[in-house]
Amino acid sequence: MQSDVVVITGAAGNLGSAVVKELAARGVRLVCLERNAATLDTLAAGLPAGTEVLKLPGVDLMDFDACRNAIAAAEARFGAIHALVNTVGGFHMGPVGESGLSEWDSLMALNARTAYSISAAVLPAMQKAGYGRIVHVAAAPGLKAGARQAAYAASKAAVIRLTEAIALENRAHKITANCILPGTIDTPQNRAAMPDAKPDSFVPAGSIAKLIAYLVSAEAGVVTGAAIHATGS
Repeated sequence: MQSDVVVITGAAGNLGSAVVKELAARGVRLVCLERNAATLDTLAAGLPAGTEVLKLPGVDLMDFDACRNAIAAAEARFGAIHALVNTVGGFHMGPVGESGLSEWDSLMALNARTAYSISAAVLPAMQKAGYGRIVHVAAAPGLKAGARQAAYAASKAAVIRLTEAIALENRAHKITANCILPGTIDTPQNRAAMPDAKPDSFVPAGSIAKLIAYLVSAEAGVVTGAAIHATGS
């Protein structure tokens, strides 16, 4: 079986759009989830002619019912779902203290709950098919936090542990689950936020997209439960 129907969350973001373009170039049928309908339309309009894409704007990944409805729409359109690439997430820093409680709740929802909800929604279809590939985007602080990273690191650690559990629970269904730990991705936002950094030390989103494209392929069946650093040379 080939991974020719792939769900991408955050499809019009910097990394999500790179994944969409990489998979479209490989002839994959795409299910694109993105909060902003206009940016999703722009992304879809720029894909190669003949690309089959289902656009699902406005899906709240924190809402399990919304995730389940999105997966049902994808199954209705394409008949199956072979892979999920979840690029949704957020970043914020702050010290541990009373004022950080709202930050903790926010990042746990934005990074961890979203990953759990979309995974729980897509797994039944993959289990039924006896095949699947799941890739989440985590971060190196999920393995070891730095100062002012408690909420962010904990939320990304949750994504890593979630990925490991999915991998172990679904081996018999031939479903793999892995997560990527990117370095600083070369985006306009990161360049603006770090004007003194050397851009050649950043990781191109397209390079990470190629790694993700491999992980969702049929050939990557031997890789599961991994947290893969993608920090460049």
